[in-house]
Amino acid sequence: MRRLVEKEFDRGASIPVVRFPEDDTVIQDSPKLTLVLMEPDSEWTGGGELRERIAQWTKQRGRSSRLYPAALVWCLKKPGRELRDKVELWLAWKRVAREVAEGTLGSDYDKADRAEIESRVRDAEEAAKDEVWGDYRFVVLADNRETDGLKTIDLGAGHSSAVETLCGRVIGALKSNTLLNESVGAGYIDRNWPPALKESGAWPLTSLRQSFLNGALTRLLDPDATLRGKIVEFVGHGDFGLGSDQKRDGSYGRVWFDELLAPDEVTFDAGVFLLSKSKAKFLKVETLPQSLPGSPTETAIHPGHLPSESPLDVGTVEPIVGPQIKTFRLVGTIPPEQWNRLGTKLITKLRSGTNLSLGIEFSVNVDSDLARAMDSELRQALEDLGLSSQIRIEEK
Repeated sequence: MRRLVEKEFDRGASIPVVRFPEDDTVIQDSPKLTLVLMEPDSEWTGGGELRERIAQWTKQRGRSSRLYPAALVWCLKKPGRELRDKVELWLAWKRVAREVAEGTLGSDYDKADRAEIESRVRDAEEAAKDEVWGDYRFVVLADNRETDGLKTIDLGAGHSSAVETLCGRVIGALKSNTLLNESVGAGYIDRNWPPALKESGAWPLTSLRQSFLNGALTRLLDPDATLRGKIVEFVGHGDFGLGSDQKRDGSYGRVWFDELLAPDEVTFDAGVFLLSKSKAKFLKVETLPQSLPGSPTETAIHPGHLPSESPLDVGTVEPIVGPQIKTFRLVGTIPPEQWNRLGTKLITKLRSGTNLSLGIEFSVNVDSDLARAMDSELRQALEDLGLSSQIRIEEK
């Protein structure tokens, strides 16, 4: 029974599966959504000692409180002997087939008899597999709105399918009950911004991540990967900002807003904050260099432009030297394996300057009979990118 249940849940599993844990320490405290598969003998009735145990294991790992209780999804069998009976029948037919093959039951079996026995073995196995789908119908997960912190979902009757998996069935049920999402939008985070952090406009990434893992916000299949990718997108679109290296006075060593952000800058560490749009705008304006009244840029006197009544001797006026501007130009070839990293590693550095200009020069050789198709595809790609008027294609 255990091997059959394991095999069915492992088939096409898209999330980690913990099989038949003997105690709470076996179940890792991981931020990634994890399916915990309980023993066939652990039958879910909705209450009793089993519910208390799962409630405890969801909150605790050993003597420590779990950081990510909402990442655990328990799957349990309904009460009844149906699965045991189907597996016993399957084993019985397997034994008959083995003894016929070994001659233990005699040799008076023709080809048709043996084929029928093999068919019975296959039918019994399929019936046992179907029973796994039908019996493991209860999903239990953390929910702060419930008295004991557990919510139960009944998956209903199920049947073994070549196009669906048991893990996929569980994930589908969570999505249909709005308990799991593939991704998250800027509007969702804005609507769920903690009231206590409204005034500061800064949400620590450690706290943001925790909200998706303790049941406060929707579940995500892989919160770390999803949030890292979405924060890069939010900052690039100007929906939110990101601040790192927070100072004692509340300022930040670095603020990103409405600009390209490297994914490796998004770390769930202390001192890294998601900033509201208004906060990020304020911080970016605050860090811009500004001319102060009475500064040399406003009072500088240039030779040949002195007022007639000026008592100063023109020959004694020294020209005020402003900051020197240096221009960097990067020239060279880049190996293909580094192309994808240009945007995150190099261009982000260049954007800290002004008057940034980027150009391209690609050269590729193709067979003459493929040249027309290549030309058509390149022109279509440039059209899709809106660059057909900025980039020309030259053939040699």
